[in-house]
Amino acid sequence: MTGAGGGWRIVEDDLSGAAIRSLLEQHFAGMLANSPAGSCHFLDFDGLRRDDVTFWSIHCDGELAGCGALKMLDGTHGEIKSMRTHDAFLRRGVAARMLDHILTEARRRGVKRLSLETGSSPAFEPALALYRRYGFADCEPFADYKPDPFSRFMTRKL
Repeated sequence: MTGAGGGWRIVEDDLSGAAIRSLLEQHFAGMLANSPAGSCHFLDFDGLRRDDVTFWSIHCDGELAGCGALKMLDGTHGEIKSMRTHDAFLRRGVAARMLDHILTEARRRGVKRLSLETGSSPAFEPALALYRRYGFADCEPFADYKPDPFSRFMTRKL
């Protein structure tokens, strides 16, 4: 998929490339730096390869700009996972492009509700602001999540 505004491309990614693996390692470290390990719910490499997860990378003019994933919880409920923007592309619309892609794909699959879990510390405020702009609202824990002061849960109908 190529987006408007230049050489943007979103592709389903098999996680084999060094650049995407490095970005995900940075993502994992960032989650652990801002929340206790028991409150981090990111999917590791094996988790991102599961059959119920589709993982995408986003590129700008051939350079890795970010990533995101959709985990199907059931036939009509999906979860956003592994949203991350490469530091070199911060504040350039990468996350919004990926979120638009995930929303479009979720609708195509018949998802009626899309949810997410993210951190609650100030480091997560930019992500929370993005999700609010896209109509996500705070909700109770869903799926297998439990209440946790280090987690924020959000959802929206599609």
